[in-house]
Amino acid sequence: MARAAELSDVVSKPVLHDQARAKVNLTLRVLSRRVDGYHELESVVAFADCADRLTLQPGPQLSLSATGPRVAECGDTADNLVIKAARLLGERVPDLRSGEFALDKQLPIAAGIGGGSADAAAALRLLARANDLALDDPRLIDAARKTGADVPVCLASTPCIMTGIGENLLPLALPTLPVVMVNPRVAVATKDVFAALGLRNGQLRVGVADVVAAPKWPDKDAPLDAWIAVLGAGTNDLEAPAKKLQPVIGEVLKLLGAAPGARLARMSGSGATCFGIFAHAAEADAAARAIATAHPGWWVHAGTLS
Repeated sequence: MARAAELSDVVSKPVLHDQARAKVNLTLRVLSRRVDGYHELESVVAFADCADRLTLQPGPQLSLSATGPRVAECGDTADNLVIKAARLLGERVPDLRSGEFALDKQLPIAAGIGGGSADAAAALRLLARANDLALDDPRLIDAARKTGADVPVCLASTPCIMTGIGENLLPLALPTLPVVMVNPRVAVATKDVFAALGLRNGQLRVGVADVVAAPKWPDKDAPLDAWIAVLGAGTNDLEAPAKKLQPVIGEVLKLLGAAPGARLARMSGSGATCFGIFAHAAEADAAARAIATAHPGWWVHAGTLS
């Protein structure tokens, strides 16, 4: 009878759903490399309307299955960050209810848009719901940090200024921005891009003379030109080393920058995904269609950042 009651309880639990939205680094400055090897960063982060999808059927056993157009790129599900995040949270929350995760993999991997980190963050959000945990529960935050540097920012999935190695998040009132995201279907390993940057342990990349006052961010309702001016004054310090490893990134940036209506073209994260911010959604849609037609093997998405 006890076993039957347990099975009935599992079946009665509804399947939980979440989206793992793509992360976009609108700016990314590498300040230094710490003595422990981690890089100190400063980045303006937004999230796109394209995402992987994750579900959780609460139950006694932790597992993960994966489907979708990018599933072949995921590798062994036993090594997936979804499982890592769940296990780390289980070490911190006694009697954590886990269950069967199902991942619909839509985003390209090793692409500079935090796909794996977003998946792990979605898993933590689902587990929080299944176990009545608040999203600011210190145990959840700690599990996110231990899972990966980009997982804390993906846990919130809201615009922010990210500093440190990804643990410090300052909310930013970013407006909705029309965007085209393009990945030329080449994988770029983050470790290789940072290695190409060439910082030694304990080395500063930004000297005292280079430190300037933080930019004054426009109001959310300010004209697009005001936001482009501030974002355009930034940079992605990983863009140059990434282009050396994969020169096609430069081709993508030229196409985005030359598209009618494009206001800013830049690489996200450690690449190879690049983005273009447009004045109007119709111009973004037209640019995406043109690029996809010219390069049918590339991953192209037109949508919004927010």
